[in-house]
Amino acid sequence: MPHRQERIAETLRDELNELIEGELGDPRIGLATVSEVKLEPPMRLALVYVAVSGDAREQQQALQGLMAARGFLKAELAHRLQIRRVPDLRFELDRSSEYTARMEALLRRSRQRNPESTGN
Repeated sequence: MPHRQERIAETLRDELNELIEGELGDPRIGLATVSEVKLEPPMRLALVYVAVSGDAREQQQALQGLMAARGFLKAELAHRLQIRRVPDLRFELDRSSEYTARMEALLRRSRQRNPESTGN
């Protein structure tokens, strides 16, 4: 990703976190944190990865709340960042922590089954 796109993606992440924490009053959103923003090449679409605590139902509700607030968030970003065109926002669940926990569990189980292969 070009340097300008990286800077814009980081700024979007920071501003969205601030808006979600301080400006949105939708109870569905709960404790949502923007972990990463990826801009598609023409910078017309921003994939916003959100970490949400809670079960699958609470995570889906948070995504629905964020999608409902998308227009407000875009308007606020346009005002705060003063950029010509704010990219469309598409919210996705950040499952990297779940993936990491799953991999650690698999490694732990593998070590328990084969203690001689750990190299200790």
